[in-house]
Amino acid sequence: MLNAQLDLAPITRHLRAMFGSRLLIAAVHHLNVFEILSPGPLSASDLSNQLHLSERPAMVLFPALCAMELIQYDEAGRLCITELGRYLTQGQTPNLIGYTGLEKDDPGALEMAVRLRNDGPLDTPKGISFVKEGEGPSPMDDPELARKFTMGLAGRARQLSPLVAENLSKHQGHLLDVAGGTGFYTYEWLLKNPTSTATLFDRPAVLTVAAELLDEFSRSGRSGADRVKARVTFLPGDMLTDELPQTDILLAASLFHDWPTPTCQTLAHRFAAPLRSGGELWVHDAFLNDALDGPLAVSDYSAQLFWGTKGRCYSRAEYRNWFTEAGLEPTSVNIPTQMDYGLIWAKKP
Repeated sequence: MLNAQLDLAPITRHLRAMFGSRLLIAAVHHLNVFEILSPGPLSASDLSNQLHLSERPAMVLFPALCAMELIQYDEAGRLCITELGRYLTQGQTPNLIGYTGLEKDDPGALEMAVRLRNDGPLDTPKGISFVKEGEGPSPMDDPELARKFTMGLAGRARQLSPLVAENLSKHQGHLLDVAGGTGFYTYEWLLKNPTSTATLFDRPAVLTVAAELLDEFSRSGRSGADRVKARVTFLPGDMLTDELPQTDILLAASLFHDWPTPTCQTLAHRFAAPLRSGGELWVHDAFLNDALDGPLAVSDYSAQLFWGTKGRCYSRAEYRNWFTEAGLEPTSVNIPTQMDYGLIWAKKP
């Protein structure tokens, strides 16, 4: 039974907590967040200005510190220190500045401070691991790197794809899985929709791996799995520039979070365009609270994404604003899956 499937979130939470710890050390010892807030509350924009942070690092750092219960929003919508957070200020006796300072020279914490101030690494090619840079080639065009990364994500996709397929709309039509990676979300959906077809859209080197995984899926012995392959089309391309084929359902799984806000707005428009009337755009991702104050598991994940991509985690409200701007009608439905992920969707009139 799907509802009895073990949730693997504790494993990913422990992994991502490393990045939240780096944020905390950087905030205390390299950005002086708590000393700046000590005199009184500041708006998020004023605090960002005093810290010399642009939008993305601020929206990674502030939700994390809120989730840690060290700062919070007051009734006027300003950020202020909590009672707990006071113990990270010089004016509080005793305090834990010295104790946290034992880790202030940790290379990861030092690098996090650099990335926060710079909105990414100073040496961009070494810091952005898997995301296309400008007009240059995608890192995922390298066959070895594409295989390493795609197979690294395969376990997560195997775990989550049956839950996603169970909750996506049942449809006798077409699914377009953009940046579909392993393809497992597509394969599982086709298993649930035996008369439908699907297109898996990604970089050519990624699709090579996805095709191998489809062969494995087809030989799994599961009922109907041997009939999935004939209904899958592999389409290589660049989602930022290439025309996307018409579809009834477009799935963007763990996709928007790799990109900064302006690119996400562009992608929402690009994904709305190929939807037929009545079509649906589905997003599977980890979402911040609409108040941008946590939860901790997602703010840690946002820090991990900030470290290795151009993006961060976003709130459902942010996504729904993009959907509306793109001419779609967002629904209010929030569907949890597992591992701190969930589904939201919007409809094309």
